[in-house]
Amino acid sequence: MFSKFFNLDLEKQERIINAAVKEFAQKGYVKASTNEIVKEAGISKGLLFHYFNNKQELFLFLYDYLIDLIMNDFYAKIDWTEKDLLLKLKQITMMKFELFSRFPDMFDFVRMAYEEEAYEIKKELEKRNKDAIASSYRKLFENVDASLFKEGIDVQRAIAIIMWTMEGLGNQLQEKTRILPLNQIKIDEILTEMDVYIETLKKGFYK
Repeated sequence: MFSKFFNLDLEKQERIINAAVKEFAQKGYVKASTNEIVKEAGISKGLLFHYFNNKQELFLFLYDYLIDLIMNDFYAKIDWTEKDLLLKLKQITMMKFELFSRFPDMFDFVRMAYEEEAYEIKKELEKRNKDAIASSYRKLFENVDASLFKEGIDVQRAIAIIMWTMEGLGNQLQEKTRILPLNQIKIDEILTEMDVYIETLKKGFYK
């Protein structure tokens, strides 16, 4: 259905996708402007609608494309057998960084899509498997080794604090990918900083 679009070179595909994802993520479906999308992507409006018949088709294409990317390039690579929650979250944060480097606004777009109330979009989204990511996300807490936590610790609250911390770190990484070229981001420094957070959390919550 989108063969014309996928015949483009990868750089141009990702430029169009990023421009559209950014606009929808920031403004939602109704207020998003295709004029802003083509301006950001550096293409004509006629060319955009050569690949996608209308704004709705573009939005749903993006949703399907990013969900597929998340499921195949993100969740599929996580070691779900890892029982240490902190190590599993480290995997997830680094995989997010890899995706952020290609599509900085993708997770914001997906969150926005879950909350979108525009009737023509909401109806179409409901036809899709909206539980796929939530189901995979629940796997995060399966097989977590609760015995790693200190005695007397409220494990559920400790997990919540750990999640907030790692999510915040992930958000910082996302911002870096927005403002810095990939070759200026020092992966070693990111890993070192992440390890400091993980060690701090371990000292606070683990035996």
